Amino acid sequence: MIRTLLLQEARRQHITSEPAEVGPGRFETEDEALIRSLLEQTLDDAKPSAEDIRLEWQKDPARFKTPPLWEVSHILCAADPRNEEGRAKALERANGILALALNNAKAFSSLAARESDCGSKTSGGALGQLGPGDTVPEFEAALRSLSEGEITSQPVLTRHGYHIIRLDALAEGQVLPFEAVREKIAEALEKTAWAIQARHFVDRLVKAADIKGADFSVV
Repeated sequence: MIRTLLLQEARRQHITSEPAEVGPGRFETEDEALIRSLLEQTLDDAKPSAEDIRLEWQKDPARFKTPPLWEVSHILCAADPRNEEGRAKALERANGILALALNNAKAFSSLAARESDCGSKTSGGALGQLGPGDTVPEFEAALRSLSEGEITSQPVLTRHGYHIIRLDALAEGQVLPFEAVREKIAEALEKTAWAIQARHFVDRLVKAADIKGADFSVV
């Protein structure tokens, strides 16, 4: 195994290391500390140059944007997804409400106030502004598929039940200037370069070991 080869190399080089704290009250094992020290002493400084960082940004500045913001309203038909009978009843109810909402978009708020099982019913179903990670994955995926003012074409199932979702407004993410993302790009490039060096180092150890029939594909 690669872990064994790394430990053998650390001991061959007479490397010693004290386990470092990796979290509140959590420390590396002695083997983990040896491997970390071996790689720190063996691999070169992988810090990218200023030119490398700018070139990476220039490839596609649009990759580096502020997150979008969604102004959202919804109507919830609560159900436990694990309860098949209850889920079926909630879906039937949600489909009925959805048909009314699609037939008369202006009635969405009054439908939410009357029908929704969410506390947001008191504000006509309005959830305010949401960003990435602010809601469950299924709900967020539905938001990303909607245009401003659009209502989901079918109820969206989450662990809370079935949602009828309306995207009231959308603020697209804005492209960030180079200086705002320079450190983030530098960190990503450094991690990539370090990983490549580590892979090459491990490959050299594997070749030197010349062990037949072993799988060294996973570190």
